[in-house]
Amino acid sequence: MAKIGIYGSSFDPVTNVHLWTASTVAHRCKLDRVIFLPCSSKRQDKQLHVSDEHRMNMVRLAIADNDKFEVDDYEMNQLGWEIATYLTLRHFREKYPDDEIYFIMGADLLVDIGEGKWKRAEDLIHENKFIVMARDGINMLSAISKSPILRNADDGQTFHLIDKGLAMEISSSYIRDELKMGGEPRYLVPDKVYEYIKSNNLYK
Repeated sequence: MAKIGIYGSSFDPVTNVHLWTASTVAHRCKLDRVIFLPCSSKRQDKQLHVSDEHRMNMVRLAIADNDKFEVDDYEMNQLGWEIATYLTLRHFREKYPDDEIYFIMGADLLVDIGEGKWKRAEDLIHENKFIVMARDGINMLSAISKSPILRNADDGQTFHLIDKGLAMEISSSYIRDELKMGGEPRYLVPDKVYEYIKSNNLYK
């Protein structure tokens, strides 16, 4: 039985922090694989700045030299109104029935789920396992205890909380702003991704 982490994000663009986060989570949680899952441009809650194709290409370039990393375009291939994390995780559980599937997310998203802001929040929590990364200003244990949705599922197996060393805040939006203003965020993204951005004149 393998342990697989599903790492969803816009990856707009993918950054060195994304890679470092995935590597650290894989090491600490003893994951055999991390699947990068770029979100779809059809999602109503996301405003993306380059095409799905460009974001997929950049992730492929970024993870090419790591055997534990792969990328999946599952959400990009779904109809807009059918995209929901609950359905996505069901897909991966069915795709890998003999493995343990974990959804990797930040503590801010845990709070949103606990407040019922996600589709089928209760089913999502009860049917899946989560690796939750610390975010500044969020007490993860308090967030779980305050939410009936979360605390009723807190069986010692559902949530793996990582509260040390994963709060680096170099964001994709910062890198986009630097590129737009003619800045030089070269060492914040993998070299091949930086070359791809430049050669395709992205984020101008």
